[in-house]
Amino acid sequence: MSAGTPTTVVRQGRRRANGALEGEVLTALQRAEGSLTPREVQSRLAGELTYSTVVTILSRLHAKEVLTRTPRGRAYAYAPVTDDCGLAARRMHKVLDGRPDREAVLTRFVSELTAMDEALLRRLLAVGVRQGLPDGF
Repeated sequence: MSAGTPTTVVRQGRRRANGALEGEVLTALQRAEGSLTPREVQSRLAGELTYSTVVTILSRLHAKEVLTRTPRGRAYAYAPVTDDCGLAARRMHKVLDGRPDREAVLTRFVSELTAMDEALLRRLLAVGVRQGLPDGF
């Protein structure tokens, strides 16, 4: 297997990349009313993922700082740190933070926006988009 080949898991004749499994788990958590234990996550997922697979996925998402976890009985209960839009924004920040020339990255990003997205970004910057954001953004 080459370094760029994603690992896959086969369940009931269906192949899914690990990223797809993480997405399914994250979606289940985002739809929940509160935090869920691995067993609760497992029961909400279509297919037959083993308990240990669910625990592994939850642990990886926690290590990526996508989930929080709190003790609940003999297990942990997991919850997303933010909604889907917040997670996308966090990923964008991580990419930007990992580059030495922020100005070049932002310039390239803005230069490739559609006219509608550019107008939206200008409007957001003009009204002070930070006013309505939670702490940490």
